Parts: sequence; C-alpha cells; structure tokens
Amino acid sequence: MMFVLDYMISKKIIRAYVLKNALEHKGNVNPGSVVSGLFNHGLKKDKIKDVMKDIVESINEIKGLKMEGMEDEFEGLKDLIGHRVEREGIPELENVGKNGVIMRFSPSPSGALHIGHALTASLSYLYIKKYGGKFYIRIEDTNPDNIYVPAYKMIERESKWLFENNVEMVIQSERMELYYRYVDKLLKKGACYVCECDSDDFRELIKNKQACECRGLDMKEHKRRWRAMLNGGYEQGEAVLRFKTPEEFGGIKHKNVAMRDFPLARINEGRHPLRGKEFRVWPLMNLAVSVDDIEMKMTHIIRAKDHRDNAERQRMIFEVLGKKFPWVGFLGRIHLKDIELSSSKIREGVIAGKYSNWSDKKLFTIASLKKQGYKPEAFWKLAEQIGLKEVDKKIDKKEFLLLLDGFNR
Repeated sequence: MMFVLDYMISKKIIRAYVLKNALEHKGNVNPGSVVSGLFNHGLKKDKIKDVMKDIVESINEIKGLKMEGMEDEFEGLKDLIGHRVEREGIPELENVGKNGVIMRFSPSPSGALHIGHALTASLSYLYIKKYGGKFYIRIEDTNPDNIYVPAYKMIERESKWLFENNVEMVIQSERMELYYRYVDKLLKKGACYVCECDSDDFRELIKNKQACECRGLDMKEHKRRWRAMLNGGYEQGEAVLRFKTPEEFGGIKHKNVAMRDFPLARINEGRHPLRGKEFRVWPLMNLAVSVDDIEMKMTHIIRAKDHRDNAERQRMIFEVLGKKFPWVGFLGRIHLKDIELSSSKIREGVIAGKYSNWSDKKLFTIASLKKQGYKPEAFWKLAEQIGLKEVDKKIDKKEFLLLLDGFNR
C-alpha cells in the first residue's frame, strides 16, 4: 500500500522510522515520534489518521524481531531517513525592519493559559526568534466583571516558562490614565462622541444607516458629557463613548454595520481587583488595544480570524490618529475536540472537585502539560506545523497528543 500526500510515503520509509525509534528505545516504539519523522517527508496533519494504520502494522511486525534483526534490517533502510523533505517553516513577514519585529499576545485574566493560547502565542514568538525584537504579554483586564485574580500570576508564570523569559509583561488596568489621554485626542479631532441614546433605539437607527441625535452635537457638548461620565454625572448604562466612523470609511452608511459608530468606553461601577473603585469609566477592547499598539510601536500582529472586524475598527482609529497600522495575519480556528478549554468551566470543575487544580493531568492547560513533562519547544514546533493559515482545523484529543508527543524531544 502506498500513502499519497504531496509526496509518496512508502511502507519502506515508515518501516525505517519505526525501526529507528525501536532501536533508540530498546524495542519500544513511540508512534508520535514516527509521525514526527514522517512530517519531514511531506506528511500533512489531516492525513495522520490515514497513515497510522501502516505505522501500527509495522510496529506489530517488528515485535517478534530481536535487536540484532532490527539492526540488520535498519542497515538496509537507514538511507531513507536521510532523504528529508525540508519543512517550509514559518513564512517570511512583510515590512520587517532592521531592529526586528514587535509583537504581542493578549490574554484576559479569566483563567490559566491553555493549549489554544500556546499555539497562537508560539507562532508570534517564533517570529521574535527569527527576526529579533520584543514580545509583549499584555493582560487585557479592563472589564472588571471578567477577572479571576489568580490568573494574573498564572499567566505571567506560564508565559515566562513558555517563552524563555523573553517577554515583557503589561497589565492594561495600570494604564488607565493613558487611555483617557487618547480619548481627549479623539474628542479634539471630532472622532468620537458621548451617546445618551437607549441601546435598542441606537441599534435600530444604526441598522438603518441613520445617525442618532447625539452624533451631530458640537464637540464642546461632548467634552462636557465625557467629563460627566468620569465624574458621576451619569449612572451606569446612561451614556457610552462612541467612535465616529469617518466619512472616508463610509461613515454611518459603512457597508458593514459592525463598523458604524462602535463603542469605545462605558461606565462600570464594579470594583476592579487591582484598581478598586478608582475608575468608573473603562475602555472597551478596541480603544485600549489601539492605544497600546500605538504606544508599544507594534509592527506585526497575529490573531484569530474571528477578530477581523476588530482589526478593521482598530485600523480606523489608527487612521484618525495619523498612525501607521501594523501588519496583521489571521489564523483559522483550531477546534480541539474532546478537550475542555473554557476557563469558566474549568474554574467550576476545580471548585466542584472534578479537577484537583489548574494543573490537573486531565486538563490541557500549560501548567498541566508542563507538569507532565512537555517542553516549550514542543509547542513551538506544533505551532510551526499548523502554520499561519486561515483554514479552520479540527484535532481530536488522541491526534493532538500524538502530534505533541512527536515534537517533545
């Protein structure tokens, strides 16, 4: 039987890798290591299940062989190990300067980092290693309602382990004054306004490409309203700061309704675990992310493709402020079947005793996988194998572990 990929992987090549692994481990073969070797011959992730039958068959066939017999047979096949098809590696990035790249990974403090985080962040880190530069781990905690306090230390600890301590930690809630200064800049440019409209009424207007009454008021009034938001002149839910979508982008008639006068900041009277009740107006993601990316001089960003609309919103904010928008690459969703990654569900499981803690061996958190003996390089190699592509992928638990085991050398 021949297994057809971009290249032909014959049973002889499979046999060679099975024998090689058996000789290295006193007759015990790790199928994951065989799969890892076959990647060098063009094996694609979505074909692993197809080739696994031949791997298992070959493993069963050599069980009756003595070590001397394995050595003799491998002698005749070892040259196949040397004929490798080089991996493409990570693709080159556009517009890389002489000082390398500045990139970031931005988790929210809702729980520990898990394998999904690791794969996305590792791809960015591979470019830091390739070109040099700076890698920020930016904890996005400007929503006081969605914070799990132990997550701050867990994210820092696991990020430093995963990326060789070569990271700069940033916490958004420590930068509130900076976000307020940028609101002042946007107000001066007439690029945002404070809206008092009922949210349902506004949604209906925007859907029909109609501006609300607040949009047309002069900037003096909106500056007054902004001060009122900060100083208690509005209750929670009574006012929101909105971006004023520029006419050159389509304005209130932008073809994508999600781009029309989206919110930038809101009132939240909740207590923040780090800042307490010091602030009552909190920036929403598109404002805080844009400000940080500008201030940190971000050059390249890798993010999930379901953030495409957010990237476009941030591009408009950059344009209004006269800043160059970074290069952005989008990743397809990685569906990890039979693997629990929801921070809220894991947290509930820890409380209920289903899991001993965040590093329980049943979990796929970085803390758990580290405890089980996986090395940072295994995550980097797996991220490289998956690549910078927008195609969605499905990986079940068995297949995922097989891949990770193969790279964990």
